[in-house]
Amino acid sequence: MIATSTSPKSESTITPPEKMRLLLDRQRAAFAEDGIATYEVRIDRTDRLIALMVENKDEIASALDEDFGHRSNEASLLTEVWWIVEGYKYNKLHLREWMQPQIHEAMFPDAEARVEYQAKGVVGVVSPWNFPWNLSFNPIGYIIAAGNRVMLKPSELTPVTSALMAKLANRYFDETELVVVQGGPEIGAAFTALPFDHLIFTGGMRVGSAVMRAASASLTPVTLELGGKSPAVIGRSADFGDAVRRILTWKTFNAGQVCIAPDYVLLPSGLEEQFVGDAKAAVASMYPRLKNNPDYTSIINELHFKRLRNWLADAESKGAEVIELNPSSEDLSDVAARRFAPTLLLKVTNEMTVLQEEIFGPLLPVVTYETLDEAIAFINARSRPLALYYFSNDAAEERQLLNRTTSGGVTVNDCMTHALDHSLPFGGIGASGMGAYHGKQGFLTFSHARAIYRQSKTPQAELLFRPPFGEPVKAFLANGITK
Repeated sequence: MIATSTSPKSESTITPPEKMRLLLDRQRAAFAEDGIATYEVRIDRTDRLIALMVENKDEIASALDEDFGHRSNEASLLTEVWWIVEGYKYNKLHLREWMQPQIHEAMFPDAEARVEYQAKGVVGVVSPWNFPWNLSFNPIGYIIAAGNRVMLKPSELTPVTSALMAKLANRYFDETELVVVQGGPEIGAAFTALPFDHLIFTGGMRVGSAVMRAASASLTPVTLELGGKSPAVIGRSADFGDAVRRILTWKTFNAGQVCIAPDYVLLPSGLEEQFVGDAKAAVASMYPRLKNNPDYTSIINELHFKRLRNWLADAESKGAEVIELNPSSEDLSDVAARRFAPTLLLKVTNEMTVLQEEIFGPLLPVVTYETLDEAIAFINARSRPLALYYFSNDAAEERQLLNRTTSGGVTVNDCMTHALDHSLPFGGIGASGMGAYHGKQGFLTFSHARAIYRQSKTPQAELLFRPPFGEPVKAFLANGITK
């Protein structure tokens, strides 16, 4: 996931490092004093999260619109409010079950062995700009369900949204439960160096590496949700028109500024012309116009707008065939508006930046292949992606692709929906991240699985390990060490 920061912040909204440490100490003291949060306390906090989102949904969408220059109102409400609230409701439905101890088989008949899931303490959250509420308050829901306190550092690239987060957190929660700190890269670096009990970061691989280094000083466990180049593979047995439509639906959602957006397409050779025709039709049906379309989101800032234009120019200069999907042929050169047309790139090569870096925008390279083996080799020659998409009606080919590739998650015959199912874990592997959350896995990630053993009262339970080791122990070992 792309993550850069150059926006200045006013002094009044910057949380200095000494205050962040004081907030951490206060949360830790409250956690120690209050003890384990009961089911009722966790439900109350979850209900307050729901109220925060529902009662302020219009202000949330408005702030996002202001930060982006233009952000689709419906897209914001769907991804940043509705889906988050549904996740909280899912947590409430399953929380009592998740909190139950797990009973295990003990070594002796009258002994007891169990695992209790204990809150870790104070969890730090560092979230990005592309889905600020989603990627802040979704993990916060699991952190609170697990009984923890939370400190959030949102992105400075969405300052209106970050300020609103701070205001609403202060309105609905005590700062010992949930608090938002603000600032730029220096504050972010100081935040990730705090000795949290767990830290979750969503962003780019380079910053993720720095976060991991900072956390290592205090041995803080980390969950890293990064990104990478998520491929969309179209098999020859796929419902072709449906596949292209679904790929373009998600590639244009939020103008492609999604960490699990399809980053490039692997297409059977000979189908390029059909792909282009179906892609044009798909975009025209969703966005008959782009310039003033309320459903089409702007690129977050001028820096990223210029980055995408530079990467497009780089690809074109190195021989790529550029096909702009601009149904009304509008002039989108206005940098201030930051409307970037969905654009296909054919005849791409590995020397082009668009095949080297995560795109994070509506550019879509199309790579052709002859055999599935060739497509698999292309995927495996790159870092492990956060997501993999496969369009096919051939179960044997699907199994082959799943067995021979590794990715954070997979959606078959669509894009991104594996991450929208609240019951499934979501996370990366390798360069795309480590650790996972969503569903029960979210509760487990932010909990400590504590083993508890109640010893047997039988004499053998003590005497077996107590010297002197006489004949009974020798006989036990002779009979016990077998194949």
